[in-house]
Amino acid sequence: MASEDVKAARDSAVEKIVNLAEEAKLAREEIKPTSHAVLSICKSLFAGGVAGGVSRTAVAPLERLKILLQVQNPHNIKYNGTIQGLKYIWRTEGFKGLFKGNGTNCARIVPNSAVKFFSYEQASKGILYLYRQQTGNEDAQLTPLLRLGAGACAGIIAMSATYPMDMVRGRLTVQTENSPYQYRGMFHALSTVLREEGPRALYKGWTPSVIGVIPYVGLNFAVYESLKDWLVKTKPFGLVDNSELGVVTRLACGAAAGTVGQTVAYPLDVIRRRMQMVGWSHAASIVTGDGRSKAPLEYTGMIDAFRKTVKYEGVRALYKGLVPNSVKVVPSISIAFVAYEQVKDLLGVEIRISD
Repeated sequence: MASEDVKAARDSAVEKIVNLAEEAKLAREEIKPTSHAVLSICKSLFAGGVAGGVSRTAVAPLERLKILLQVQNPHNIKYNGTIQGLKYIWRTEGFKGLFKGNGTNCARIVPNSAVKFFSYEQASKGILYLYRQQTGNEDAQLTPLLRLGAGACAGIIAMSATYPMDMVRGRLTVQTENSPYQYRGMFHALSTVLREEGPRALYKGWTPSVIGVIPYVGLNFAVYESLKDWLVKTKPFGLVDNSELGVVTRLACGAAAGTVGQTVAYPLDVIRRRMQMVGWSHAASIVTGDGRSKAPLEYTGMIDAFRKTVKYEGVRALYKGLVPNSVKVVPSISIAFVAYEQVKDLLGVEIRISD
């Protein structure tokens, strides 16, 4: 009887050990996906940040010229075209002038791109899951319209998170050597705006930015992903090898996506830049015309900015800087998409979100 009790106790102890081992194994299996997910998120954010920094630096001179053209005093034209404008900056400010504001732009665009790409992937996964649940088709893929929605969500989240840096970057960019007051850098500009104009000033132009980011970022992602899928499925002109797109083909897809997005949203970008200059008591000489002919910089809102711009300068004013922006956007968007995917390839992160 005693031996049976001992045997039963031993079996019970062994069973408990086995159960504990199984629970530990299950716990480890549950932790692994979580750790993997966190690592994947970090890699995705890093890849997006690198893509943004590389692409913006490559086209920094064109980016600065675009903003100068958007806000310059119509009665005191200094920049009259892409080539002339770049030559003027080189002659009056030297090589450093071509990259003025780029440090702040990179400080903004790295987290902006990281959040944007990450938000797009997460939004796409969520939308695809809901779409499959609604249709009952587990093999369903994202449509261009759904990609447009995911891209718009990503753009709004990323832009809102980094908008104060974009606002001060615009002011830093239009400063010239003749400006009556100089911001010394991003942090000095942020503190000065907060002190002199209040916290709300950091979000001047936010409304047209939100409206503009929907077609701009949304169309960028929608056109890019749709073009890639179409090329993989149809394989025209032998551009696709083993269902993989080459770097040149990806660049072309990115260029097409950037051209469509920026053309549709450009007037809103002009209005945003002009609204960001409102309330700047020491406005740069490019805006005030060296103090000789003050430009009207007071707008009560987005509609008022549109109305005054068209009334005093004509509809063409809504497309000031479009040429350098077009030249800039094509390589910028293309480089960003390719850099993002190449970095993710190197880091071993799965890129396709529709699988």
